[in-house]
Amino acid sequence: MQRSNNRKNIIIMGAAGRDFHNFNVCFRKNKKYNVVAFTAAQIPNITGRTYPKELAGKLYPEGIPIYPEETLPQLIKKYHVEEVFFSYSDVSYQYLMNKASLVLSHGADFSLISPERTMLKSKKPVISVCAVRTGCGKSQTSRKVVEILSKLGKKAVVVRHPMPYGDLKKQMCQRFASYDDLNKHKCTIEEREEYEPYIERGFIVYAGVDYEKILKKAEREADVIVWDGGNNDTPFFRPDLHIVVADPHRAGHEVSYYPGEINAMLANVVIINKINTAKESDIKKVETNIKRINPHAKIIKAESIIAVQRPDTIRGKKVVVVEDGPTVTHGDMKFGAGLIAAEMCGCKIVDPRMYATGSIKETYKKYPHLERVLPAMGYGKKQIKELEETINMIKCDAVVVGTPINLAKLLKINKPAVRVKYELDEKATRELEKIIKHFVKRFKI
Repeated sequence: MQRSNNRKNIIIMGAAGRDFHNFNVCFRKNKKYNVVAFTAAQIPNITGRTYPKELAGKLYPEGIPIYPEETLPQLIKKYHVEEVFFSYSDVSYQYLMNKASLVLSHGADFSLISPERTMLKSKKPVISVCAVRTGCGKSQTSRKVVEILSKLGKKAVVVRHPMPYGDLKKQMCQRFASYDDLNKHKCTIEEREEYEPYIERGFIVYAGVDYEKILKKAEREADVIVWDGGNNDTPFFRPDLHIVVADPHRAGHEVSYYPGEINAMLANVVIINKINTAKESDIKKVETNIKRINPHAKIIKAESIIAVQRPDTIRGKKVVVVEDGPTVTHGDMKFGAGLIAAEMCGCKIVDPRMYATGSIKETYKKYPHLERVLPAMGYGKKQIKELEETINMIKCDAVVVGTPINLAKLLKINKPAVRVKYELDEKATRELEKIIKHFVKRFKI
């Protein structure tokens, strides 16, 4: 395929989220470019689909195919690609430059798009909550921001970073206000982990694929838009207050991961979370790095308070620990709140790897740093079933669930399951309240 009507042939490298947004904002109506393909990484079961014509627009009457990222060199050659745009997040600088080298060595240019170019401007004030890595505690911070706004009598509507793992046409613009909505939209475990905690508290969440449409609908029922970021990505909406969460358990990652460092550089407020379970030297390292790259940001130090439901059920028992999938996979964490809670209760931790089946077994091969925890992978019915089978085969007394949702509602688990919850401590909450009160006053909401 040569140039189409003098349009430059390009590929967008993605993971079913930022890539679609970048296309919608920068390329959908842009006659200078011809997007010949998306490539997909990080998330299973994305490839083999087509970005549909209903979303792709008039320039793409047949839609745009989505290929595995492994085929990128062949695609560059086949389609005479001149430029490749990297459009996913939570990757190390080493990983990013390896991808750049791959593209450049095959004759195409390698490009990144400025967050500023892709931020949509809202008619309503926007508070964004993002992070420097997956699993920093961003979601608990986002929920706290929404609760504070609610106590101030303001209606906050949450817009979540995309997770469109199903039918893209049906997921163009989604609104979640009840548990029935989760079932109606056939949400995966990963989606439920993000949406359900808001629904439990009576708040509305939007998500999907086309964030221009989503923003317009959210604005109709909100005093304030709260952008709940994901995967350490930058906001899709231009924030009036940008809050970023950092994690001292991965000290140094705030300046060595893309685009997490960009978030830290743009932040008005940086929350150094989990200080109650981190080393003082690591907390200091994060603080020093933040002050160096963003001396104007306000820094808040926060504890992530872990609470175990029915702790006597697991105290001293033999348990398997199930942690939030993204946090311990591409987030590079060896543990989460679940393992910390299990150790607090004196549990004997079972190694789940020998019991893993199907795609769960493949997950351990892909992420060899995982040894003591079971990632709650659930990107489709088949994988959810494999997770259930893995848990039920493990010989132990109980299951410690460190995910944001109650897995026992989704899986038929053949042993007692105990949930672990985690929230920001009161001191950090009070500091956030002051900032948000000032924000509400400044914008006369």
